[in-house]
Amino acid sequence: MIVGTAGHIDHGKTTLVRALTGVDTDRLPEEKRRGISIELGYAFLDDGAGGRIGFIDVPGHERLVHTMLAGATGIDAALLLVAADDGPMPQTREHLAVLSLLGLSRGAVVVTKTDRVDAERRRAVAAEAAALVQGTPLEGAPLFEVAAAAGQGLEPLRDWLRAQAVETGPRAADDGRAFRLAVDRAFTLDGVGTVVTGTVHAGRVRAGDELRLMPGDETVRVKSLHAQNRPQGAAQAGERCALALAGVARESIERGQWLVSPAAAVATSRLDAVLTLWPAETAPLKTGQRVHVHLGSADVLATVAVLDGGDALAPGGTARVQLVLSQPVGAWHGDRLVLRDASATRTLAGGTVRDPYAPVRYRRKPARLAELDALSGSDAAARAERLLAVSPQGLDLVRFSAAQGLAASLPAPAGALLAPGGAVLGAQARDEATTALLAALDAFHAQHPDELGPDAARLRRLALPRLPEPLFRALLAALQAGGQVQQKGAFVHRPEHGVRLSATEERIAQKAAPKLSAAGFEGAWARDLARDCAESEPLMRTTLSRLAQRGELHQVVRDLFYDTPTMARLAALARGVAAAQAGEVTAAHFRDATQLGRKRAIQILEHFDRVGLLRRVGDVHRLRADCQLFSEALGEGPGAAGKGQ
Repeated sequence: MIVGTAGHIDHGKTTLVRALTGVDTDRLPEEKRRGISIELGYAFLDDGAGGRIGFIDVPGHERLVHTMLAGATGIDAALLLVAADDGPMPQTREHLAVLSLLGLSRGAVVVTKTDRVDAERRRAVAAEAAALVQGTPLEGAPLFEVAAAAGQGLEPLRDWLRAQAVETGPRAADDGRAFRLAVDRAFTLDGVGTVVTGTVHAGRVRAGDELRLMPGDETVRVKSLHAQNRPQGAAQAGERCALALAGVARESIERGQWLVSPAAAVATSRLDAVLTLWPAETAPLKTGQRVHVHLGSADVLATVAVLDGGDALAPGGTARVQLVLSQPVGAWHGDRLVLRDASATRTLAGGTVRDPYAPVRYRRKPARLAELDALSGSDAAARAERLLAVSPQGLDLVRFSAAQGLAASLPAPAGALLAPGGAVLGAQARDEATTALLAALDAFHAQHPDELGPDAARLRRLALPRLPEPLFRALLAALQAGGQVQQKGAFVHRPEHGVRLSATEERIAQKAAPKLSAAGFEGAWARDLARDCAESEPLMRTTLSRLAQRGELHQVVRDLFYDTPTMARLAALARGVAAAQAGEVTAAHFRDATQLGRKRAIQILEHFDRVGLLRRVGDVHRLRADCQLFSEALGEGPGAAGKGQ
């Protein structure tokens, strides 16, 4: 169990921790000189059952609330201190607000310095302290009266702490959550190297494990570790931990970062959360308002966008908001956060992260708000199923699982469509996507009866333009396996739309194939093929048209045909030009690449526009990055054209 102290400056937090544990948490020379805590301090107490209780001693000065917040996240219980000779003071109230907004309900109120006042004053301050926590999660918390410097009243508090440690028990470390530690200190030790300390929020870590430093992209290795101030082979959630790291310099680490298992290394600059504005606030929280966001041990500036009920959140109210952060932070679903005003003088609100992958657009649309509703609840698998039910474009399960802080990706629900890489489409969305794809394909066949069908990328743009390409490919493969569609090369068509050649047409196709191949980049005209093959021109033209309908030849302009391998080589040249010209293909560059005349180069580029390999924008043609047309056709021979389908 980890216990945090809270209370006004000079109300005896450090003295109490020293009296309970024997450890002076003021370690800096300035702290010794001034007699106040400036940085976080740490101490430990045996819990009487073989474990240890960790203490985080926080500073009480109003200018150091950000440091207090860095220590308060991740604690299991709190001691709210009120000095008997002062009574509740401004930072007592703000620290109580912080604890309440973090959702901390396990704790005790401790009236300190009782040896400095008479019995009547002690009773009055105790009554004030009890009244102060009314209406907060600490309402009804036990109250202890101590004089820590004199050693009075400590045993009842120590007994209560040990009882809470037993009742709380160790946090689950094998619940499927990835390891995660909020860094609050980093330093170097002779003979050890870089060391970081922090509270373990989830999972388990062992010596030898690799971790990611987030935000950032550095990978580090754990050389050795201490848990609860003892050398250990492993540390787990709910423990204070010091890790000796290899692969990173001290200067690369700062408070606010996380050490995380690679599978759940998530950083974001925009997140959606559910916030409650502190009831004592006198003004609403408004869209566009600048705030400090405290998450883990991080403190970053952000801009608020209220998503519910207009553009303002009233005091005491709860709403969904989007926080646009000035710099990335590590965040998981369910993380607690606290907001302070832009000048960092007042605690405003608190809540939980709902989605660390918040969208830039459509954030207030009903569909997006339905997704946020689906992300409520404590069970990750249930959240995934609810989210799939309202996500017509599917869900990346690997990305989703990382955002939930899971050590491994969730399995796809029954009936869902799973694509390589972890994208998944729910059963209802799969049915709707199937209907849309088949309807678009049928419409294409009706409008273009002389074409075999659209290429796969074009079909996606026609039917399901927002569906991620891996899911579209998986859906297409499933429909092929079920016999609902067929694919020849890049072209997709209904089975009944296939074209068969007559025996005469098969004979002519076999005679024309080598001549089409020999024609190269100039292509072959129907009249020339008819002459060279000693066939009638009308019959040759009909055969070539039917081969084009089957997707085995390509008619660039009327009566000018190319076989598929040649067209694939031309497409490869167009892709090469695009790669060298930032995705653009001009007639001049393509002409130079193919050694064709300008007119023929333009005809081929316009054909690529029609079939979906390129897209005309002004005077240039832009490569469609999602189009796989001709990418697998190199090496296919036109001799197959004579085979029946």
